[in-house]
Amino acid sequence: MDLLRFTTAGSVDDGKSTLIGRLLYDSKNTFEDQMAAVEASSKKRGDENINLALLTDGLKAEREQGITIDVAYRYFATPRRKFIIADTPGHIQYTRNMVTGASTANLAIILIDARHGVIEQTCRHSFIASLLRIQHVVIAVNKMDLVDHSEEAYHKIVDQFKEFSSRLRNIVDVSFIPISALHGDNVVDKSDKMPWYQGPSLLYHLETVYIGSDRNHVDARFPVQWVIRPHSDEYHDFRGYAGRVASGVFKPGDDIVVQPSGFTSKIKAIYSDEKEIDEAFSPMSVAIRLEDEIDISRGDLIAKPNNPPEATQDIEAMICWFSADAPLAVRGKYVLRHTTNEVKAMVKEVKYKMNINNLHKNVDDLTFQLNDIGRISLRTSKPIAADSYQNNRATGSFVLIDEQTNQTVAAGMIL
Repeated sequence: MDLLRFTTAGSVDDGKSTLIGRLLYDSKNTFEDQMAAVEASSKKRGDENINLALLTDGLKAEREQGITIDVAYRYFATPRRKFIIADTPGHIQYTRNMVTGASTANLAIILIDARHGVIEQTCRHSFIASLLRIQHVVIAVNKMDLVDHSEEAYHKIVDQFKEFSSRLRNIVDVSFIPISALHGDNVVDKSDKMPWYQGPSLLYHLETVYIGSDRNHVDARFPVQWVIRPHSDEYHDFRGYAGRVASGVFKPGDDIVVQPSGFTSKIKAIYSDEKEIDEAFSPMSVAIRLEDEIDISRGDLIAKPNNPPEATQDIEAMICWFSADAPLAVRGKYVLRHTTNEVKAMVKEVKYKMNINNLHKNVDDLTFQLNDIGRISLRTSKPIAADSYQNNRATGSFVLIDEQTNQTVAAGMIL
């Protein structure tokens, strides 16, 4: 079975955690003791119904305030597919948590309250989904029970979102599903309360959405994590390069080029679990052995010579600022971590900040505070082999780290 990673987004109290709880409960992916604990907590809090949001809101502060603060990951499976859910917070001040949770997602479920329609947070989270190149988006129009399951209210929201999303170029597959997470309508099973809706339930859509073409199968990229050099008689002359295939396909006999050095060689063999295999592709973790003894270390990248990544010291990127303690500083020096590579970097220029509520570029206020998103230029101390994030999410992303505090201060997407 393949794996679908998806994230939830939406404004505060739109029902993200309740929806995930409903998915887990109705698909029989919860244990009896879990439900007993949730039922007891719900009674203690005075809730009318069993509060399924408590299945994901694990922090004490989350349970007390009834909000999501941290990213909660949940795992479940159906006979058709395995899933990893990232339940992300809706508050503006936790935008960085949403970016973190959505960075590896194939699909985003954006919840909209049927009573309120498309609001600022809807636009904010849709923009972030587009920025992170999440190509598949489900607009779950929630709380349909509070608008008497009105078809008119549903279509009004569909029209509102289509008008806004036409300006987001990376979202290519948008589906709309009217649901009630509290009562389970159209979540796992089709609801008979909305006969005018002829589409699938949310779970059926998640089970069947095609994500095979999302990965980059063309550009072969293999960031080296570790050089395997056993000191044993059995493997006396073995030298392998271990890592995870970021994209593309590698086979024995393929010509390769090592970036940023430019050295070339051929693949002699590929190993997985100490066995030779015929090919390696994303996201397999393997060891590659080359025909020539060349200088390769952690942080180097093995590619194919027909389309290697560009080795450059000058980087244009969109970033989301994570630090609450210190704003982004022009001429500020940071550690840039890209794939398995670490280099020192300096901020050359701040181009603009995005107003992600109306998609306008702000060139007057260039001070990046917590959760701000915008475009900057960086200069690295040595070349890194990078692709644009548009072409390759694995080799087009990076994080910036403060040298003094070792705190991750920004996530970046290379342009």
